Amino acid sequence: MTDLLTAAQMRAIEAAAIASGTVTGLDLMERAGRGVVEAVFAEWPELAAGSFRAVVLCGPGNNGGDGFVVARLLKEWGWSVEVYLYGTPEGMPGDARANYERWVAMGAVMPFADMDTRVFHGTPLVVDALFGTGLSRTTNMIGGLWDMTKGSGCRLIAVDIVSGLCADSGRYILNDASEDGAHYFVPPFDLTVTFHSAKPGHYLADGSNICGRVKVVDIDLPHRAEGVLMTATPRNLTKPAGHKYSHGHALILSGPPGHGGAARMSARGAQRIGAGLVTLACPPDALAENAGRLEAIMLTTVADAAKLRAILTDARITALCLGPGFGTGPAQAAMIATALHAKRPMVLDADALTLLSRDPTLFAALHSKCVLTPHGGEFARLFPDIAAKLDAPATKGPAYSKVDATREAAARVGCVVLFKGPDTVIASPDGSCAINSAAYDRAAPWLATAGSGDVLAGFITGLLARGFAPQQAAETGAWLHVECARSFGPGLIAEDLPEELPKVFRALGL
Repeated sequence: MTDLLTAAQMRAIEAAAIASGTVTGLDLMERAGRGVVEAVFAEWPELAAGSFRAVVLCGPGNNGGDGFVVARLLKEWGWSVEVYLYGTPEGMPGDARANYERWVAMGAVMPFADMDTRVFHGTPLVVDALFGTGLSRTTNMIGGLWDMTKGSGCRLIAVDIVSGLCADSGRYILNDASEDGAHYFVPPFDLTVTFHSAKPGHYLADGSNICGRVKVVDIDLPHRAEGVLMTATPRNLTKPAGHKYSHGHALILSGPPGHGGAARMSARGAQRIGAGLVTLACPPDALAENAGRLEAIMLTTVADAAKLRAILTDARITALCLGPGFGTGPAQAAMIATALHAKRPMVLDADALTLLSRDPTLFAALHSKCVLTPHGGEFARLFPDIAAKLDAPATKGPAYSKVDATREAAARVGCVVLFKGPDTVIASPDGSCAINSAAYDRAAPWLATAGSGDVLAGFITGLLARGFAPQQAAETGAWLHVECARSFGPGLIAEDLPEELPKVFRALGL
């Protein structure tokens, strides 16, 4: 598990450490600046071997104070360093002002008004220490600033987070609500150096596209905070000893002839992830089609809600999956109502989400054993008001984030919501939350292929069948989904994902 701290949580940890007397603000600033320089030299060892030119952009707050430390250390290394200050030193916090004065004793500070494109061209290293995680609102200069880097060839290094990005949401802060952000050029940075813990904004929204490689530097602070976010990781995957029913029985509902592929992929995912038994329940006229495509997965027919009610009298069925290739007619709506009434652990995906968005009665029947797995469009149909808040321009920080949206949605429906994307967010009604990021060294763009979501629904269903709690099943299933894609690599199609699971399990030592 990796803790992700919001800007406010990070400030609280720093303030508590300073109040305890074990460290000073100047100590932390020195450690942060030194960590940036060490991270740069570790990333590009050739820069440590000679004398080069650097430009350091400092803001009026503590992030700027970190920048002055970076400038001083590079100067002491023998580099030629130019420092540009946005704002004036008079309004700086005390520690930042102290480091400003230490730098002034060594070199000049130039105002931002003197900057132009020539500053960036021919410069091996540009350090952004303007606003960091403390950004509350942006300024006119941010949009034009990064335009000046176009074609410069400079390496861009961010201290904490790229200026202009909200550290809690990964969204770009605009000047006002009338802007759409399209005219803002923000180049992908080469390296972001943050301290103590990564922040949600490094992984959410635009963060992973802009921050480049993220390096977390230890500045020797106490590690825990209340309400931290966690990245999803697998837990308790080893099967207990026992017979097949001790590993659970997953029931996957399928659709009409010609539409069964999605449910078959869900069933295969549930089977591969360890459910002891998997049954595909399909309409009678789809039985022959499915029988010709399945072996170890069992088959039964379900024509209507009454037949499903009869099937669910079997208490050995421990989890259900409804939605992939299911259909969106009145008969399917009635079967979802029957399944919800049975109060079994279940995944609701695809067509099931469409039916939920159309029928307030179904929506109201959701319970704590459900897991909803919407992509962005489905989320907007289920929670239009929440989606509107998430889509609204961000004009101040902390901006409303995908974490906020998913938590609000989970609290509303009283069950786990897994909001898909490369920055998948999984939240429970109690506010517990995980970000499962497919970015940086976990990037798997080939996962964006038809049917991959059906396999994810099957993974989660199989884990529910085995007895995993809904949040745990969703986190673990999402993590394994990405790992399977990374293990297989480019050329992946959805059918490959379940078949890659044994290889991933072996790599985990299972």
